[in-house]
Amino acid sequence: MKYSNNILETIGNTPLIKLNKITADLDALVLAKVEYFNPGNSVKDRMALKMIEDAENDGRLKPGGTIVEGTSGNTGMGLALAAIVKGYKLICVSTDKQSKEKFDVLKAVGAKVVVCPTNVKPEDPRSYYSTSKRIGEETPNAWYVNQYDNPSNTVAHYESTGPEIWSQTDGKITHFVVGVGTGGTISGVAKFLKEKNPDIKGWRIDTYGSVFKKYHETGIFDENEIYPYVTEGIGEDILPKNVDFSLIDAFEKVTDEDAAIYTRKLAKEEGIFAGNSCGAAVKGLLQLKKHFNKNDVVVVLLHDSGSRYIGKIYNDDWMNEQGIKTESIF
Repeated sequence: MKYSNNILETIGNTPLIKLNKITADLDALVLAKVEYFNPGNSVKDRMALKMIEDAENDGRLKPGGTIVEGTSGNTGMGLALAAIVKGYKLICVSTDKQSKEKFDVLKAVGAKVVVCPTNVKPEDPRSYYSTSKRIGEETPNAWYVNQYDNPSNTVAHYESTGPEIWSQTDGKITHFVVGVGTGGTISGVAKFLKEKNPDIKGWRIDTYGSVFKKYHETGIFDENEIYPYVTEGIGEDILPKNVDFSLIDAFEKVTDEDAAIYTRKLAKEEGIFAGNSCGAAVKGLLQLKKHFNKNDVVVVLLHDSGSRYIGKIYNDDWMNEQGIKTESIF
């Protein structure tokens, strides 16, 4: 008989799927690493499990303990699956800009959800960064994960996602494109791939309202770059320790509108029902068209599932309220 002993054993080994219609104008072969095939429907399952296992091994997380994390939803889902199997409680702290579906899913798998305001500075005691840290300190037998600065986040992708991509492309990958949030995916994958072949290029997709692109280009952390944005899952108003800028060749910014439209186009044209940051990644890839040729093999990582965004990106009324004309999708 062939079976998994628990849901955690199904994490990883996600498929690489050729994009056809949406990338028809590109000369390169474009392959999507579709991470919603993980059991928690996102790439974050990988690092959630790794962070928990490492904390168990060094004693930071003790039997029967409570896991506390600030999350936009996907990391929380990965942590929730591991908490169920391993017998931990989970408190997820998030922001009010996240989709309702993300909160509903977290509650469905037993997590307590605390919602904080989005439009406050990271150091504000009301922010989800400050709140999650405080809850971790105040809760007995708790462990505060801190995915932004937790090195196990990066290690997870160095040990799993990177090797999978290398193997699936027979080592022929020339470019890796991915949105950047906590930095773990890009840093872990890029480190592995560049050790295999230093010529592999890594482009990171950012959003307007985030500090990453300007910091990478100038070394300046410019607070004037920070303002509210709609796109979920990428961009930051802080510099996480997991973002290794030395492994990044360039950043490309994508607007909220384009991210939303191309998320819908992925579903309509490729049958890939993906999340908001996935549309940003694909649009960023298309904006980089001039850098590709017919011999290139480009891998774009698609972080999560569209099921998290039914009430927003996949809702015409919501799109129209944001001033995004859905006619351009059809």
